Amino acid sequence: MVRVVVYNVVFLFYLCRIIFGSTTSLNHETTIDSKVLTVGEELKQETLPLQLGSRLYQLHGLKSSRWYEVKISYPASIPASFSIQLKRHKFYKGFNGSRRLLNTEKLIFEADGDELSSVESSIYALVAVEPAGVVALPHVQERQFVSFNIVCDELLYGIPHKAWWVGILVLLCLGLALVLPHFLPSNLLQKNQRLIPGFQPHKTT
Repeated sequence: MVRVVVYNVVFLFYLCRIIFGSTTSLNHETTIDSKVLTVGEELKQETLPLQLGSRLYQLHGLKSSRWYEVKISYPASIPASFSIQLKRHKFYKGFNGSRRLLNTEKLIFEADGDELSSVESSIYALVAVEPAGVVALPHVQERQFVSFNIVCDELLYGIPHKAWWVGILVLLCLGLALVLPHFLPSNLLQKNQRLIPGFQPHKTT
């Protein structure tokens, strides 16, 4: 009889550990820091703890079958190592529960139409950071937090849309520089050529 009671007590003890352990794990998952990252809008001066800091960014404004790039920029003087992972749900069980891609400060992915059409489905970018070295200067305290900028841009042939506009503007400027001299008066061109060092006008015989 005593042995049966002992077995029951041990069974209840382990059952309570399983129940309370699951509740604690669920609370940890649901309380992870999260923010919204809209396509084309850069978030500046974001901060995370340098010791295993992490944050979920819910991606808004994605379009079906389009390619996107999530990119992080931060001061090179900060000894930090960032990683970015694509998540299909909000729950995250910590660093031991998933594979991390270290030194990945850029993530390129294609938006899935089936996931975007689902009301309950969301796409998240998990940003994690950890120290990449130690402070070499003596009597200098190690940083507690790291600041960074993060942006999600749509890609066209592997190039962000904003970069396309810059390239088009550069080409227009080069085209104008080549075309405008043909419309300027000839006397003005000769005057400008005389001002060029080492220029010798061609003499016709």
